[in-house]
Amino acid sequence: MPLSRRDFTARTVIAGAGVALTGTVGALATAPGALAADDSTLRDEHGRPCEPGYGPLVPDPAGLLALPAGFSYRVITHSGVTRLDSGESTPSNHDGTAAFEGHRGVTLLVNNHELKGRRANWAHPVPLTEGLVYDPAAAGGCTVVEVRRGGEVAEWVGVAGTSTNCAGGATPWDTWLTCEETEDLAGKNGMTKDHGYVFEVDPHDRRANLDPQPVKAFGRYAHEAVVIDPRQGHAYLTEDASGPNGLFYRWTPPSGFRHGRGKLRTLAADAGVLAAAKCFDSAGRFVDDLSRATRIGTVYGVDWVSVPDRDARTVSVRKQFADGTVTRARKLEGMWWADGGAYFVSSYAREESPGTAHDGQVWFYDPKRRTIRLTVVLGVNADPAKDGSFDGPDNITVSPYGGLVIAEDGSGLQHLFGATESGRTYPLARNELNLGTAQEPEYSEFTGVCFSPDGRTLYANIQEPGIMLAITGPWRRTH
Repeated sequence: MPLSRRDFTARTVIAGAGVALTGTVGALATAPGALAADDSTLRDEHGRPCEPGYGPLVPDPAGLLALPAGFSYRVITHSGVTRLDSGESTPSNHDGTAAFEGHRGVTLLVNNHELKGRRANWAHPVPLTEGLVYDPAAAGGCTVVEVRRGGEVAEWVGVAGTSTNCAGGATPWDTWLTCEETEDLAGKNGMTKDHGYVFEVDPHDRRANLDPQPVKAFGRYAHEAVVIDPRQGHAYLTEDASGPNGLFYRWTPPSGFRHGRGKLRTLAADAGVLAAAKCFDSAGRFVDDLSRATRIGTVYGVDWVSVPDRDARTVSVRKQFADGTVTRARKLEGMWWADGGAYFVSSYAREESPGTAHDGQVWFYDPKRRTIRLTVVLGVNADPAKDGSFDGPDNITVSPYGGLVIAEDGSGLQHLFGATESGRTYPLARNELNLGTAQEPEYSEFTGVCFSPDGRTLYANIQEPGIMLAITGPWRRTH
């Protein structure tokens, strides 16, 4: 049932009245480089003005990761260096990751490996472990990393033979949904099966991952991330695609369906309803692209338009909609469920977007009000090689210490950075592993940012060559 203009106005008034105070994150902005920002002053426990975060980053003598004073890191896995339980190398190109609580103090991490196309194209593909292979021609998949209380690490395959495993999302029943960011059909790029699906990986039970099956009900497109509403059972999904720009989706389960471990693979390919977001402003005007929004606190109403052909064998899902029927955005990326809704990212907007150029947005979808609110905007970064500005947000998480932690996938220097509840940003880490030359440095993006279940450790990946890091230090509440 579409929202009426009266419904929308009432809901946005309620939402706007509490923007700066509600939820874990609140109203966020960015500085420097922000299009809009909250200029409120942070104060320490003695009431004195202070800067957000943990202070300046200290260069790493090992040339890997700069961190604030008092923080340290540990390498958990390193492609080409560490090995799986079966003896093969840790696969490369680490991407989306989630952390789960195991038995006896164990932390279980499911780690995507964003490897596209033929296995022969990659030095360290995900090994084809018997019983865990979807398409033997494909190089991607997930590994499960077990970090024990004493520091020992073990790693094994969760799913193999998938392609371009980018982000994904943890479920309320403690499994991982890994997303294929591709639309390759069987016969294309050497694939023997269709790709562009979501797969479920259970970090607790290896047997549950045997005979991997795609969740076709979620559609076939360039998936980026997914979250599950624990109350309503809806799945929300992002699409990283262009020509035209991608869409924000909602999957509604069929009547009587109950989520749980292994339940998604039982769904029929056409189960439930897959729909794309259609946004409009308080005057009832259609919003064609999220790049139209430029100010923190912008709120749009959301209707949902059913996808005509979710398996998209002849026409990509995003191309099935005529102009004026759905709302698009460039590089819809990471998502995280918190505060009763879904935070999701649009990494940047340039000439392919009809609105204002930016270097990153974070939106919050409120399923109760059926609205999205702009919580972070990054202005165009004039000098990505200079430290201090951020661009290209990708994977995100909500911090147990308040605010967001964001993995940067932009140009030039690459950071993990935080955004506080009062609307300020600060650096948490900088990638110092130069893959280029001294004259033309090149730094890989950060991915897979997430906290351990106890909140003491921040895990993150350097995508290339594929390094998982555990960051610890004097965490505290950020203002």
